[in-house]
Amino acid sequence: MRWRAVAIAVVALAASACAGAAPAPTPTPTPAAPPPAALSPAAPPPAALPPAAAGITPLLATTQLRVGTQRVAFLLHSATTLITAPEVEVRTSLPGTSLGESAVAPFHLWPFGTRGTYATELTFEAAGEWRLDITVDDPAFAGEASITVHVAERSSVRDVGELALFSNTKTLRSENGDLSRITTSSTPDIELYRLSVAEALISGRPSVIVFASPAFCTSPTCGPQVETVSELRARHADEADFVHVEVYDNPDEIQGDLTRGTYTPALSAWGIDTVEGYLNESWVFVLGSDGRITARFEGYATLDELESALLAAS
Repeated sequence: MRWRAVAIAVVALAASACAGAAPAPTPTPTPAAPPPAALSPAAPPPAALPPAAAGITPLLATTQLRVGTQRVAFLLHSATTLITAPEVEVRTSLPGTSLGESAVAPFHLWPFGTRGTYATELTFEAAGEWRLDITVDDPAFAGEASITVHVAERSSVRDVGELALFSNTKTLRSENGDLSRITTSSTPDIELYRLSVAEALISGRPSVIVFASPAFCTSPTCGPQVETVSELRARHADEADFVHVEVYDNPDEIQGDLTRGTYTPALSAWGIDTVEGYLNESWVFVLGSDGRITARFEGYATLDELESALLAAS
């Protein structure tokens, strides 16, 4: 499964930056209704193709690909290091057709080190097995690699253009100020827990909703992702609402043993736990003042990416 491959590759290249993160078995999610009939889960993702002659291996970080235009993120690594060239070229094609395009994907640095992903917007005009050809032309590292990706008709996760769900997530008020019942973060920003998702949707302002488990993330990005949303809040506190939804519904009961954990109901409602191989990775949704999703980010999104999305939604 792709996220397991991404997590293993990233952890092998650098130590986890998640607060208190350590590999642990994935808990059994709480029972939830299946995704709406209009949303069909994506097919199991294919594995990356063997490395190119130059020794470049691509790892897709965006597991939910569907027809239309969307952000696509991926990592590139050689046998010994993560590739961090400032930008790479991506060419898409659907075998047997003339469909495809070229785009430049800039490198987005993650916090606490030199790790990061390449990300760009790509348009897939039809469902099917698409090919991504990636070219690195940099003095430090040059070469080519390819990866085949499955593009579905629709995404099983709440998507751009759809109304966000009125999820009654936990807040400081609902939990009598006990942050241990709301988040696994060791240094929580209390401003992210003043409103539930449902309350943010009726505020009349844009919203940024982050689903993440800072202490129990498989890749080294969930803690930093919540911190990045907190940075964004500090810049735009008077213009939008910001909500962190902990992946686990009972963080105070886990105490390092994820077999005790149960997923928050909102995770299932938004379709996040339907993702093939889901391992507690972060998702961020930017909503307009009308409650519609204007942007979504699977895996880590930088401050610049989130700020651009928020400004576009305002």
